[in-house]
Amino acid sequence: MRTRLVSLSLLSVVALVAAGCSSETTPQAPPKKAALVIAQGGLGDESYNDLAMSGFTAATKEKGVEGQHIESSDVVAQGEQLLRRAGTSGYGLVIDLEFSHGEILPTIAAAYPNVQWAFLNNKIDGPNIASVLFAEHDGSYLAGALAAMMTTQTGNPKINADKKIGVIGGTKSVGIDKFLSGYIQGAKDVDQSIEVLTAYSNTFGDPTKGSQLAETMFQQGADIVYHVACGAGAGVIEAAKKNNRYAIGVDDNQDKLAPGFVLTSVLKRADLGVRRVVDAYADNKPLGGQVINLGLADGAVGLTDFEFTKNEIPETVRTKVDELKQKIISGQLKVWNVIDQGYPAWLQG
Repeated sequence: MRTRLVSLSLLSVVALVAAGCSSETTPQAPPKKAALVIAQGGLGDESYNDLAMSGFTAATKEKGVEGQHIESSDVVAQGEQLLRRAGTSGYGLVIDLEFSHGEILPTIAAAYPNVQWAFLNNKIDGPNIASVLFAEHDGSYLAGALAAMMTTQTGNPKINADKKIGVIGGTKSVGIDKFLSGYIQGAKDVDQSIEVLTAYSNTFGDPTKGSQLAETMFQQGADIVYHVACGAGAGVIEAAKKNNRYAIGVDDNQDKLAPGFVLTSVLKRADLGVRRVVDAYADNKPLGGQVINLGLADGAVGLTDFEFTKNEIPETVRTKVDELKQKIISGQLKVWNVIDQGYPAWLQG
């Protein structure tokens, strides 16, 4: 019996030692790292950047990815420097929100082939680059159609007698003009006689400039002004409230920024696009060379549900907007895409 006990004890010791050795020698994989490059306008824009950041934060947390954002006071001029630094900082994935980086990204990505790169809002070729595209023109078309129908509702105290609406872009570029073109097309398809005023703030972070441009448009007779200018758009919304007119927000749901004075917002769910990329990276799914298209049918673009303005928009107008949405989804209605098709007659470059 004693011999049997000793044998069992020896076996136990051997098992414990083996377990200890196994624990010590099993390598633990380092956490995956991802970076998000913030676009012009910066965080705090209550629009594109903030929305993308919310998706990035949620996805990295859920997937156990170490996430970091990269922001610069001049993200355009410092673009190459920022991206090269990201390429050498141990990130396995770098998601770039800045449209102007599209020209330099192929060269940067080729220099850092072990990094997965993702670019929002334009198709960029490269074996380690994924492109995330949104149908912003479709959502903007619906906003233009809505604005055109609303500008004739003269029984509404926020609407004047002029059939005139406006749109303000952040910069003159195909990425922004994709929005403007869809908006103008939607308005003109409803009523060719609608006048659409256009302007560019040439900034994505100065609300004062957005306010000044919107004020001018309201003085010229516009009663609804759509902004595609991130942080500068906050000034457009404030100007609408001050002048008892309507603004149309962009990217995130901005209706709450001035309840009753933001007719709707053109949603562009950058958070969904960012989450899609982070999820694929975390799950070791291929990204390079892929194009991810997100549109109305995915719920990635579209209009808000008129939380604060529904009672001011006639049911016939809301029904018509929904009909147009379904026609776009079905393919019956085609909205011009500036990036793929160049500039249309109604928005010459």
